Amino acid sequence: MRESIAFMDQPSDIAVALSGGVDSSLAAAVLKTAGWEVHCVHFLLPSPSSVVEDRIEGVTRITEHLHIPLEVIDIRDDFENLVVNPFVDAYLKGLTPNPCVSCNPLIKFERLHRYILENEIHCLATGHYVRLGKGEEEGGIGFWRGRDLRKDQSYFLHRLDQTSLSRAVFPLGEMTKDEVRLRARDMGLPCHSNPESQEICFISGMNYRRFVEQMRGIKVSKNGTIINKEGEVLGEHHGIHGYTIGQRHGLGIASSRPYYVKEIRSEVNQVVVGRKEELFSVNVDAEDFNWIGRPPSKGVFKVQAQIRYRHKAAPGLLEVLSPDEVRFIFDKPQWGVTPGQALACYDGDRLLGGGWIVR
Repeated sequence: MRESIAFMDQPSDIAVALSGGVDSSLAAAVLKTAGWEVHCVHFLLPSPSSVVEDRIEGVTRITEHLHIPLEVIDIRDDFENLVVNPFVDAYLKGLTPNPCVSCNPLIKFERLHRYILENEIHCLATGHYVRLGKGEEEGGIGFWRGRDLRKDQSYFLHRLDQTSLSRAVFPLGEMTKDEVRLRARDMGLPCHSNPESQEICFISGMNYRRFVEQMRGIKVSKNGTIINKEGEVLGEHHGIHGYTIGQRHGLGIASSRPYYVKEIRSEVNQVVVGRKEELFSVNVDAEDFNWIGRPPSKGVFKVQAQIRYRHKAAPGLLEVLSPDEVRFIFDKPQWGVTPGQALACYDGDRLLGGGWIVR
């Protein structure tokens, strides 16, 4: 039986990362109800001052309702250096980054882990929909998808290590989103009816293209050509940062059948397009692979892989090329494999680890 609270007989003290949303708020409430001594931590992120003020006001209402202490920590400089700037740079290189995957190990869990060590607190918690267990294969903590597969967030956490996982608690791992909403309402949490944000947390009120231009200036809008696989020029673009693999709209190409972005060649400032069937592929190479447990020796393993958050994991062969390089060969071709996104690998619901897609 996988445990969603922690590997200890009695509740202890715990720091909860509180964003102000219903998930992290219910995580704090559930832990307090279970007898934990809860400390809430809210991280200030780069956002307009009005957004920052609204977020602080929101988390203050929640902690006052729960009678839990709150500490607000300004991490804006670190966040900009480790998440925002690499996000912008990736688009300018023709990649499609996933800032949430980067943020969790580099910012959220790193700072939360640092906080509990500095304050001599035993555990840390977030409102992610994932489950932990004692993993024999890992030689420590095993990591499983959340019970609510619609909300499972293991894909975003595949870069965590055993140091973070050994102190981590995920109170929502066995719950569904509907159950979370219902419990939050029954507990009178001020955020119980808040809508879920679909935005990237540091981009408020604009799309990522405009954000990249705002961060780097008009110079990023450098005209180039849109070509097909034969090299025929079909159109013109105004900066490769405005395109992602699989994009259909906004290409400005008149055709009886739609074109999709197939490849982005940053070195020559070209966008390559193709028909939908041309975007299927079988092989995926990933680097900087992070194993949840002990890295296996070189070999080939029959597992499943996800190439983006909303992609349904598909079966295939995982070939371990080195401790941090893998190749995944899908049984059936998958559509829109995108460099810059993450490849997460699973054995059933158990997360094995993941790396960055390079080709």
